[in-house]
Amino acid sequence: METLLSLFNVNTIFFTILGYPISYLEFVGTIFTLAAVLLVWRRSIINWPVSIIGTILFGILFYQIQLYADFFEQIYYFITAFWGWYSWKTYQNNKNVDKVGITINTRKVNVIWVTGIIATTALFSAILANIHIWLPTLFPVPASLVVLDAGTTVMSFAATILMIRRRVESWVLWVIVDVIAIGLYWYKDVPFIALLYVAFLVIATFGLVDWYKAYKKDKVS
Repeated sequence: METLLSLFNVNTIFFTILGYPISYLEFVGTIFTLAAVLLVWRRSIINWPVSIIGTILFGILFYQIQLYADFFEQIYYFITAFWGWYSWKTYQNNKNVDKVGITINTRKVNVIWVTGIIATTALFSAILANIHIWLPTLFPVPASLVVLDAGTTVMSFAATILMIRRRVESWVLWVIVDVIAIGLYWYKDVPFIALLYVAFLVIATFGLVDWYKAYKKDKVS
C-alpha cells in the first residue's frame, strides 16, 4: 500500500528526460488530460470520463507544488465534468447524433462574459494572496504568481461552462489560457506540463477552427 501511495507523490520519479525528472503523477496525469482535450476537440462525449481521471491526478500534483488556484481548478473540473457528461449525453439522445452541435454567443453576451472574468479574477487574486494566512494548516506556503494563476483559473472556469454549452468562444478562452500557462508552468519548473500546454495550444487552435466550421455548417443546414 505504501508503494502504491508513493506513486501519487511528485517526488517519485518515473523517468528523466534531458535532465528533467518526470514523476509518475505528472506523466499519467498528462496522458489523461491530453487525451481528454483531443476528445473534446473531436466532440466526443468520452472526453468527460477521461477528464475526470486527469483532474484527480493533476489536483494532487498542483497541491504539492503550491499552485493552489490550479488545485481548486481541478476540483471545479471534476464537478463540471459530470455536468458536461450529462449535458452532452442529453443532447445526443434528443438529437440522435454521435457528435454534439455547436453554437456561438452574441456580442452582448460576450461582453458580459469578459466583464465577469475580469471582476472575478480581481476577487480571486485577493483571496489567493491571503489564503496562506487564513488557512495556514492547509496552505502553509504563500501562493505563487497570484494574478496570473487566478486569471488563468477564472478563464478556464468560464471556458469549461462555455464548452459544456457547446459555444465556439470556449476555444478562444482556451487559447489565451494555454499561452499564459506555458510561461507559468515553465517558471514553476514543471517543463513537462509547460510542453503539454504547447500541445494544448495547438489543439485549441484546431478546435477553434473546427468548431467554428461546424457552427457555420449547422447554421446553413
